[in-house]
Amino acid sequence: GAMAERRRMDYSVHREILDEGAVDEMAKRSDSKPSQCEKFKKSMRCSGPRLKSCLLGSVPVASWLPRYSIRENALGDLISGISVGIMHLPQGMAYALLASVPPVFGLYSSFYPVLIYFIFGTSKHISIGTFAVLSVMIGGVTERLAPDSNFMTWDNVTNSSIIDIISRDAERVRVAAAVTFLSGLFQILLGLVQFGFVVTYLSEPLVRGYTTGAAIHVIVSQLKYTFGISPVKYSGPLSLIYTVLEICSLIPQTNIGTLVVSIVAIIGPHPQRRSSNSYLGKKLPVPIPCGIVIATIISWQVNLADRYKVDVVGLIPSGLQPPVLPTASLFGQVIGDAFALSVVGYGIAISLGRIFALKYGYKVDSNQELIALGLSNAVGGIFQCFAISCSMSRSMVQESTGGKTQVGTSGQYPAELALSHTLLGSLFEDLPKAVLAAIIFVNLHGMMKQFMDVPALWRSNKVDMAIWVVTFILTLLLNPDLGLAAAIGFSMLTVIFRTQLPQYSILGQVPDTDIYRPLEDYDQVKQVPGILIFRSSATLYFANAEMYQEALGEKSGIDITNILSAKKKLEVKRTRHEKKNAKKAAKRKAVDMVRTTGDTITVNDKSPFQVCLGQKPVMRKIVYRECLDYSKEYLHCLEIYHALISTKIIFLTLSLSLFLAGVVDNLQTGGFFNDKVTKSCLFSTVHDAVLHLLCSLTLLKKLYLLDSCCSEFGLMV
Repeated sequence: GAMAERRRMDYSVHREILDEGAVDEMAKRSDSKPSQCEKFKKSMRCSGPRLKSCLLGSVPVASWLPRYSIRENALGDLISGISVGIMHLPQGMAYALLASVPPVFGLYSSFYPVLIYFIFGTSKHISIGTFAVLSVMIGGVTERLAPDSNFMTWDNVTNSSIIDIISRDAERVRVAAAVTFLSGLFQILLGLVQFGFVVTYLSEPLVRGYTTGAAIHVIVSQLKYTFGISPVKYSGPLSLIYTVLEICSLIPQTNIGTLVVSIVAIIGPHPQRRSSNSYLGKKLPVPIPCGIVIATIISWQVNLADRYKVDVVGLIPSGLQPPVLPTASLFGQVIGDAFALSVVGYGIAISLGRIFALKYGYKVDSNQELIALGLSNAVGGIFQCFAISCSMSRSMVQESTGGKTQVGTSGQYPAELALSHTLLGSLFEDLPKAVLAAIIFVNLHGMMKQFMDVPALWRSNKVDMAIWVVTFILTLLLNPDLGLAAAIGFSMLTVIFRTQLPQYSILGQVPDTDIYRPLEDYDQVKQVPGILIFRSSATLYFANAEMYQEALGEKSGIDITNILSAKKKLEVKRTRHEKKNAKKAAKRKAVDMVRTTGDTITVNDKSPFQVCLGQKPVMRKIVYRECLDYSKEYLHCLEIYHALISTKIIFLTLSLSLFLAGVVDNLQTGGFFNDKVTKSCLFSTVHDAVLHLLCSLTLLKKLYLLDSCCSEFGLMV
C-alpha cells in the first residue's frame, strides 16, 4: 500500500535548461585543488586524536575489548569457543596430512595463529585455523622440495630401501614453516600498502570454482589413506590425472581393514554433522568428536596397526614447540607458492568475513584483515605452523553455537589445551589415518555442493558460469597454484570481452517524464521526434572504439565512409575554386560559399560549432570544415574519444554522471575548451540536452544524441 502510494506521488521542478557552464557557475566550482605534495604532507601530519585512531585501528582488540559485555556475550562466546576448539582437534590433525607434515603440527597451527588474529583481526565470527585448500597447496610444496626419494636409506636387515621418515618429516616441516612465514610477510606488506582491494579481482564464481577444484585435489590426495595403498607421488600440471590413474591401478592391493575403517568413519557421527545424532545434539551444548574417540579406542583395543596393517598416527610429542626462525635459504624456492597462499588465504577469509559482517551489521577492514592474517602466518611460521585461513564449517559452528565476538575464537584454547595435553600423548597415537581422511571427506561435503552453482549461473549469467567452469578445470589440470594464476587471467579476459561486446540500444522518452529507456525493452517508451538517442552499455575506450563506430553508424543511418569521401572531394573542389577565384579577385569579392548541385553539399567557414548532415537535395548536406579540423587538433591525445575523432563527429552535448566528472576535468585541463568551444556545449542531464536540441529543430532536420554508459554525447546531424 505504501509503495503504491509512493508511486502515485509526483513532483515538478521549474528551472532553466542548464549547460555545464551554468551548473559550474551556480554551484561555484572550485578551481583550486590540493597538489599531491600537499596531500602527502597532510597525510603525514600527526595529532593526538589521529594517533589514537591509528593505534586503535592497528590493534582492534584495544577498541572493542574494553566495551565487551560479559552479561550479553560471555556464555555464547564460551560455548562457541569450546565447540570450535573441539573441532580443531580432528581437523588440525587431518589437514596436517594434506600438508604432508606430522599430525601434531596441525594442532600447533590451531594455537598460535588464532591468538594473533584475536588481537589484530576485525571479523567477529570467522574461525581462523587450518584450511583444506591451503593445506593441499602446502603439501604440494613440501613434497616437491622434500620428496621421499631424497630420504631413501638401505636397510641391512630387510636388504631393501626404506624411507627415513624422521628426517623427511623434519625437512618438510622446515619447508612448510618457510613458505608460511613468507606468505605472512607478503600479506603484511600488501596490507601496509593498502592493497586490500586485490580481492575484488577474485570474483565469487572464481573463488567457488577454485575451491571446488582444490577440493577434488584434496579428496584424491587422501584416497591412499582410504584404501591403504602407496601410490607414486606426481607433481606439476596434469599430476591429478596421473595420480588417479595410479590409484586405479593399485586398487587390487587395497588393505581391507583400512577400507572398512574408512567406510565406518565416513558414515559415523562427526562434530560438524550434529544432525546425525539429534539426541546428543539437543542435550549437549557443544559437539563431541565421538567418531575419533570411538575409532581410537577400537584401534587401541583391537591393535589394528599390527593385526591388520592399518596405518595409524603414531608417536605424538607432548608439549609445544619452541620458536625457530625459518630457513631463509628456502625463500627463493617458495616465493611463488607463498604469494599464491597469501592471496588465496586472504580471499577466502575476507569473503566469508564480509558475509558475516553484512549479516550482523559491522564492518570488516580489508587492509587490517590482510595485516592480521599476515601476522598470524608470520608468527605461526616461527612456531613451525603451516598457513592458515578461515574454515566455513568451523565458522558456521561458531555462529550457530552463540559466538558473538572474537572472544569466542580465543575461547577454544581451554578445550584444545586440555584435550591435547591429557589425551594426545596416549590415546590419539592409535588413531587410524583413515579416520582423519574420512574427517576431511566429511568437511568437504559443503564444497561439493558448489557444483549446484553451475545450473544457477547458467540461468543468471553465462559469463560467470564460464568463469566458474574454466576456473574449476584449470585448477584440476594445472594444480591449485598455477590454476589460480590462470583463472585470474581468464577472469580478466572476460572483463575485456564484456567491454568489447556491449549492448547498443536506442533510447526513447517515458511519456511526460524526463526518464529515457531502451525502445526495444518498453512498449510505452516513445522516440522523441527528430532526435535519436544512442546508448552503449560499456565504457568507451580503445578496445571497443571501432565497434562503437560501426554500431553508431548502423543505428544512426550515417555512412561515415561516404561522408569522409564527400568531404575530401569537396575540399579538392573548394581548393580548385579558390585558385580560380584568386585570379578573378580584382573583378569580384572573395567567395565565402561554394554550392554544388546533385547531392547538395554546402560549406561555410564562419558557421557556428555544428555538424549538419542530410539526405537528398531537399535535405541539404552541410559540413563545417572548421569545426572538424579544430576538434581533431585538440582531441587526438584523449584515448576515450578515439572513435568519435576518427569518424569526425563533434560533441555538442555531454550528460554527466559521477563517473564522468573526471572526463570533464580532462577536457578542461587538455585545452579542449576555448572561446569558440565552451561548456555551453555540455549538459548535466539527457533531458537538458534533448530540450536544447528541440529548440534547434527549426534549423536542422535531424538531431542525434549519443549516450554511453560513462557519457552521453549530443550531435546535431
